[in-house]
Amino acid sequence: MISDFAVIGAGIAGASLAYQLGARARVLLLEAEAFPGYHTTGRSAALFNEAYGNAVIRRLTTGSRDFFTSPPAGFTETPLLAPRGCLIIARTDQQASLEAHFRETPQLSPVSAAEALRRVPVLRAEAVAAAGWDDAAMDIDVHGLHQGFLRGAKAQGVALVTGARVEAIERRSGTWHLATSAGPFRAAVLVNAAGAWADEIGSLAGAAPIGLRPLRRTAVLVDPPPGCDSGRWPMVIDADEDFYFKPDAGRLLVSPADETPAPPGDVQPEELDIALAIDRLQRAAEIPVRRVFRAWAGLRSFVADRSPVVGFDSKIDDLFWLAGQGGYGIQTAPAMAELAASLCRSTGIPAALVARGVSEASLAPGRGGDQ
Repeated sequence: MISDFAVIGAGIAGASLAYQLGARARVLLLEAEAFPGYHTTGRSAALFNEAYGNAVIRRLTTGSRDFFTSPPAGFTETPLLAPRGCLIIARTDQQASLEAHFRETPQLSPVSAAEALRRVPVLRAEAVAAAGWDDAAMDIDVHGLHQGFLRGAKAQGVALVTGARVEAIERRSGTWHLATSAGPFRAAVLVNAAGAWADEIGSLAGAAPIGLRPLRRTAVLVDPPPGCDSGRWPMVIDADEDFYFKPDAGRLLVSPADETPAPPGDVQPEELDIALAIDRLQRAAEIPVRRVFRAWAGLRSFVADRSPVVGFDSKIDDLFWLAGQGGYGIQTAPAMAELAASLCRSTGIPAALVARGVSEASLAPGRGGDQ
């Protein structure tokens, strides 16, 4: 059987698009790993933050809010968002960086150093000369969101095939022929939602690269200080974005906010980045770290302008790109999937997103010489 769409990659991008396409088309969802979300999606510490990212990302995030707050009936049994808040802290030498945050983030409110220390009592006074507060930042149930898309897609008849690593791609007589480790497949339209591997998949399909750069991001889990009610703390971000930490299931998730170029693969944390995370945390907060409970790394993939690449290839017929979401793929997934499904059907960008200023030109493959 020839599918209408073959979507390569069952992470959040591929799963959400399959969910949107499945009601009206025959969709095949191919995943190289034994289970979906093994790489970046499964390693995300996502926060719903409408101030996070560039203008395109912010518009897509805001466009996703209604889905997060009121998902379709049966999509999930628990809320997708939970209150968290975000505190941006600045030392005396970081005042200019904090002012930039205020200019770019209308909902960020100035708060005094005393108020910041009240919200997160372990912060060191010398680390907080000034601060900004975003009350609208929310935790995302990443697993619940991803599984909701997968369940919904399957209920619509989407065929999910795991362990299907793509080995060769050929277009013959207007049909895509895919050779995978799980067997051969055919489809009219090929959707490249392969995350950090998107340029590799594009190359197999005969397309020019979009200039994707996978960047490693490290995170560790440590225990909070004894006796602290850390579960109520907000996410704390350094004004220069050199580190952040947030409560996570009774512990603290800490990252040095690293962006180290790395080839696509099953990336692992490096000792230096783990040490940097702990050092930057302890310089800003009185949190003794006696052991690292867990450490991991994931890849955040960007093109030059750090906006996603969504649309049909300009030179290869029926090859659709859904790539380059970077660290924003979770919080933008609902709007991104709706937009991508509409473009896959050649019906343009949904009116609600056009009204928010989202354009095809800002997302198109090949913009600005990427392709």
